[in-house]
Amino acid sequence: MRKLILAISMLAFAGSAALADPILDRQALMKERGKIAGGLSKVVKGENPFDAAAVMTSLQALQANAEKFDAEALFPAGSETGNDTTAAPKIWQDMAGFKATHDKYLADVKAAVAAAPADVDALKVQFNTIGGDCGTCHETYRIKKD
Repeated sequence: MRKLILAISMLAFAGSAALADPILDRQALMKERGKIAGGLSKVVKGENPFDAAAVMTSLQALQANAEKFDAEALFPAGSETGNDTTAAPKIWQDMAGFKATHDKYLADVKAAVAAAPADVDALKVQFNTIGGDCGTCHETYRIKKD
């Protein structure tokens, strides 16, 4: 019984430790997002062939990633500095605008999933909208690295 309680306690601690650093958590979420978007970008650019099922899987993964976003948990007060963050101070100065920017991104990703692009041209239109959302956020709420 003690071993079971100890094992459960260790798992609970490990789970909470994974969420203990909001900077690392948001960086991991954004890296995952970038990887998914990068795969879609290759299709849009013609570097990879259009495969409707693979595109849908990627768009659904992008939606799942976007739905994990929680501004309060990922950008709490005090997480403006450290661990090589590129989050701009504007996030904390304009949290409502930051959330609205992400809400638009999520809505556009959901619309792309709902539309289920049938060809690369349809994907290009949707991906350009999503990419524009990313660009808006990066320009406004991200510090550019040298």
